[in-house]
Amino acid sequence: MGWTSPAVAAPAEDAVAGPTPPEPPDYKMDGYRSPTPATLAGARVLDTAAAEAAWRDKSVLLIDVMPRPEKPANLPAGTIWRDHARDHIPGTPWLVNVGYGKLSPDMSRFFADSLTALTGGDKAKPIAFYCRAACWMSWNAAKRAMEWGYQRVGWYPEGTDGWEAAELPLEPATPYRLDTPPAGAR
Repeated sequence: MGWTSPAVAAPAEDAVAGPTPPEPPDYKMDGYRSPTPATLAGARVLDTAAAEAAWRDKSVLLIDVMPRPEKPANLPAGTIWRDHARDHIPGTPWLVNVGYGKLSPDMSRFFADSLTALTGGDKAKPIAFYCRAACWMSWNAAKRAMEWGYQRVGWYPEGTDGWEAAELPLEPATPYRLDTPPAGAR
């Protein structure tokens, strides 16, 4: 998949509701589940066909950044906590909670170190971020990767919603850990 073209056209209406907003000058800090822009300056916007082609030919490292609620520390004794299941694009790493507008120093370090591990330190390796449709997490993560010097960054705004709508395969996701990369990570 070539990276000469800056973008693949995105729909004018977002999947959650409402018109496509303009691209903001900085990270989205709240309202993460809302209409996203059609563009991300400096990144290639992938539609489902382009994301599928990249996944099939392994030309781009697709990275899931869907957030994962943490177990609250103050749950009353005896409260049952059920982890939220996540199905995602097979073989892709799931970097949980790295798409917020502001990251803690530990989360920022985890994100940076994970990208280094997943790309082998090659900032020219093509990478693309996804989450769900109308989710700013992947937009923020792609923007941050470009700010960190990654040169061939993509954003798949339709995420697993678009993937599932196209009847493409999904598999249960397991959060990525630096000490144990997921089997089949692309």
